[in-house]
Amino acid sequence: MKVSLTVNGRTCSADCEPRRTLADFLRHDLGFTGVRVGCEHGACGSCTVLVDGATARACCVLAVQADGSDVTTAEGLATTSLNPLQESFRRHHALQCGFCTPGMLAVATELLRENPSPTEAEIRTAIAGNLCRCTGYHNIVAAIAAMREPNRDDEPSAGDAGASVAGNPGRTDP
Repeated sequence: MKVSLTVNGRTCSADCEPRRTLADFLRHDLGFTGVRVGCEHGACGSCTVLVDGATARACCVLAVQADGSDVTTAEGLATTSLNPLQESFRRHHALQCGFCTPGMLAVATELLRENPSPTEAEIRTAIAGNLCRCTGYHNIVAAIAAMREPNRDDEPSAGDAGASVAGNPGRTDP
């Protein structure tokens, strides 16, 4: 089938099998490698993109379902330089391996558009569906919090660092 969509402001078309996921279509057929594929079940959030302005797990959406849609990937968030949210992630050291970063940026973009001044609890709730194995979430929350309007404290309070997960003191929940 021929699938046509607008990706990061550019019209793209390609033939694909009806069962091909949007994640695979974006990565392999259209070359948008900022879309990560982790669990392939929608549980980790690494494949999260914006479809018509709303977050979607690209591994759980078929490319044919997105036909005619406007899709924004991590590559589309910036033009020639980092956008303010990406810069905040850089400034707050909110990425390490970078695997979860595109999905986190998509979720944070949607959150801040819908709620320009989220509380730290709302930020943690929003990113709870995106798994990060490196950062412990603290700096991700700080980066998103720094983008609030009006701009409040740059850093979340020490008590918001997240609770240790099931006997693994090195890993925290958002």
